[in-house]
Amino acid sequence: MAFEPAPIVEEKMDPDAAPKRRRWRAKFRDALRGLKLGIRGHSSFFVHFFVTALVLAAAGMLRCSVEQWCVLLLCIGGVLTAELFNSAIETLFRGLDEATKERAWPSLDIAAGAVLLASIVAALVGTLVFVQRLTQILWPEGPEVWPE
Repeated sequence: MAFEPAPIVEEKMDPDAAPKRRRWRAKFRDALRGLKLGIRGHSSFFVHFFVTALVLAAAGMLRCSVEQWCVLLLCIGGVLTAELFNSAIETLFRGLDEATKERAWPSLDIAAGAVLLASIVAALVGTLVFVQRLTQILWPEGPEVWPE
């Protein structure tokens, strides 16, 4: 199912009229539609969701603390948010004419780099959280790093 933009309707604007305020329900509906459009058709989300499932399963099995859960969820949210911004930029790019695409293609690489950076940082943070938790489970009194 391809994305089809809403038809453009030209209305006469009254310069003295206050802008119409949108209801919260409409704002949430649009945001959820945007989330759906951002996720659909982008194969990289499958990889992110797979890794997310592994991280959540590991955190549950290792009985992570509330603070560790918060850190992991913030990292997951950061990566998925970066991927959504990347998808938005890709969607905008596809709508450009060829001449503009020639000048704008570096923005795709920058957006992909942002996703890569967010993923690397999340992987490092996740590794630190899980290593700390495994250390707490395997050596409750603390590891003997410096034996006497």
